[in-house]
Formats: sequence, C-alpha cells, structure tokens
Amino acid sequence: MTVHDLPAVNASLNALSGILLVIGYTMIRGRRIAAHRRCMIAAFVTSSLFLVCYVIYHAQVGSVRFTREGLVRPVYYTILITHVTLAAAVPPLAMLTLSRGLKARYPQHVRIARWTLPIWLYVSVTGVLVYVLLYQPTWLL
Repeated sequence: MTVHDLPAVNASLNALSGILLVIGYTMIRGRRIAAHRRCMIAAFVTSSLFLVCYVIYHAQVGSVRFTREGLVRPVYYTILITHVTLAAAVPPLAMLTLSRGLKARYPQHVRIARWTLPIWLYVSVTGVLVYVLLYQPTWLL
C-alpha cells in the first residue's frame, strides 16, 4: 500500500463509521446497551483511524485540486464546506459523548448524543461523497 491508496482507505473508514453509527443507534433504540456500546466504540476507533490516515495523506500529498466543471462544482464545494466545518466538531463531540456514556452519565450522554449522532453521521456520509466526487469523477454526475 502507498500513500496514494489512502483516499480509498479513508472513504472506506468513513463508510464503516457511518454504518456502525446507524447500527449503534438501532441497538440503543432496541435497548441493547452492550451492543450499542460496542458499535459506538468501534465507530470512534474507525473515525480515529480515518483521522490518522487523513493527516498522513495530506502531510505527504497536500491539497488535491477539484478540476471538474459545471453543476458538479458548486455541489462539490457545498458538500466540502459543510463537511469540513462539521468535521471539526466531531472529535470533541464524539469524545465527550463517549466519555459520558462510558462513565454511565446517561442523562448527559443522551443530551449530547442527540447532537453528536446526526453531525457525525453527516460527516461520515459526506466524507464518502467528497471522495467519490474528487477521486472517482466518472461515478457521479
């Protein structure tokens, strides 16, 4: 594997994180607390691995220019701007939410999780979209 394989790895980690978040949410809705905990810890680990790979890739390669034209350009930048802005919030939100859950501070956990889950899920899904639009230009639009 080379540094140029990391965008695909990152997209896979984002997708896996999103899947784990949905499964974890489903588990807690079904009162399966242990399964919820395992899924959310796995989502956190997966997102952390993503962050490490992302930093390594961009430290080596730098910025990647979006070269496509037409309607896809404003769509891409809208997704990218919202993705990056909200992605900055995910690590502190995820750490706080996870910490409160692991410490059995459930009322506080639930209050922050109501914000963390949709933001984290949006970032996971849009991370995959950014990858597809930037690195797989024949897949969409």
